[in-house]
Amino acid sequence: MREDQPPSPPRELTREERLAAKLRENLRRRKRQARALGAQVLPKEGPSS
Repeated sequence: MREDQPPSPPRELTREERLAAKLRENLRRRKRQARALGAQVLPKEGPSS
């Protein structure tokens, strides 16, 4: 499910499903952070010589 889609109707999730969802959420957040940090670092770097 993409972030721009409305959430599906609530239902009981198993522990494994909840953990898998949290892992996916965490991965997406970390990827966004890494991209943001990378975008900040790249323009500052210049040729070494």
